[in-house]
Amino acid sequence: MVAVAILAAGRGTRMKSVLPKVLHSLGGRSLIERILLTALEIDPKRYLAIVGYQGEKVKAALEHIPDLEFVEQSEQLGTGHAVQQLLPHLEGFPGDLLVLNGDVPLLRSQTLKHLIETHQQHRNAVTLLTAHVPNPQGYGRVFCDGQNLIKQIVEDRDCNAAQKQNHRINAGIYCFNWPLLAKVLPQLQANNDQKEYYLTDACNLMEPVMAVDVEDYEEILGINDRKQLATAYEILQERVKDKWMAAGVTIIDPKSVTIDDTVLLEPDIIIEPQTHLRGQTVIKSGSRIGPGSSIENSQIGENVTVLYSVISDSAVQSGSRIGPYAHLRGHVEVGNGCRIGNFVELKNTVLGDRTNVAHLSYLGDTTAGERVNIGAGTITANYDGVNKHPTKIGDRTKTGSNSVLVAPVTLGSDVTVAAGSTVTEDVPDDSLVIARATQVVKPGWRLKTNGDSPVT
Repeated sequence: MVAVAILAAGRGTRMKSVLPKVLHSLGGRSLIERILLTALEIDPKRYLAIVGYQGEKVKAALEHIPDLEFVEQSEQLGTGHAVQQLLPHLEGFPGDLLVLNGDVPLLRSQTLKHLIETHQQHRNAVTLLTAHVPNPQGYGRVFCDGQNLIKQIVEDRDCNAAQKQNHRINAGIYCFNWPLLAKVLPQLQANNDQKEYYLTDACNLMEPVMAVDVEDYEEILGINDRKQLATAYEILQERVKDKWMAAGVTIIDPKSVTIDDTVLLEPDIIIEPQTHLRGQTVIKSGSRIGPGSSIENSQIGENVTVLYSVISDSAVQSGSRIGPYAHLRGHVEVGNGCRIGNFVELKNTVLGDRTNVAHLSYLGDTTAGERVNIGAGTITANYDGVNKHPTKIGDRTKTGSNSVLVAPVTLGSDVTVAAGSTVTEDVPDDSLVIARATQVVKPGWRLKTNGDSPVT
């Protein structure tokens, strides 16, 4: 039986931000959400977040996670003090406590499972995650015997020259026997320069204490500033792209592509350079995305082509072609076999199968049927200055170039709109609508200079 506690009370002053450090985003998720979702993979009995600085914001950001308990740390007096706040919440809990940091987002669930298994198999009082790092400067060093039992933890500033040659560091991730820890927590003292209560001091009061080395030291990298956040993003991106390439996705230039780990891809997708996939995006097999495209929170069907375009909060069905330089936003639904071409913007619009909007058009709050052809320069004027209004276009209807459909308006099926028309009234099925002023030509007319009136 395991409870998980995530330390998330600090401000993170080196981030130079009014936002709590743990709420900064990494690949589409906040730092604390990342570590929490990883912890949930080990199926803990209880999970708690210890919050302090702007705790209400942290709570609001995690309200979608069921059964998450929050513990207040009104003063931030160190890691030991943070865990002391758990005493009334875990009173009588008979299991183990896994302590994680909300700013260490790259941990894998396999690492946590191995830590817990080792802890329980050896019946340790404490099991500490450690890592061998190339540059241990700034980290506390961990000294063990041949059985990985910890004999000493020495802070970097207190290490002598010989001790600094030890590259095994404390990752700050612990698995405790909670009943034993609950007994020693009240004994912690702040007898140090920082006047803080350290969780490592609790380790000194318990035994046996064992170290478990993480295989990949990058998992335990913490985030304290923007540079470290960028480094973590690079590591996360490498993991994500390696996973998808191993699963059958072609990424032509991985260094120029970014993919959130919330994105789902199928085999035989081709991702061109300078393409960025965000949020809850799903792309089906056979699609070719990019170059120069951005897709966020959208669903892309099979064999879709997206070229130099932006798609957000929308869905594109199989066999459709998007771009170049198209923008789909605000819950657009594009049917099968459609073409959305050069410099087209769609907003809150539904298009039926085999409908084409080839170039230079804007459709907003529009529903169009199947096999509709929208001519170049067609615009649905959906906003009257106060409210948005809908436009409905029936099957097989065609609009001529430079047409304006002033909403609210409905065009029936098999309607043809003459080029240059401004349509303000509904049009029945099987009709030609011509809504433009009569052309007037005045021969011999020219504009005089120097402000004089024109003459004919």
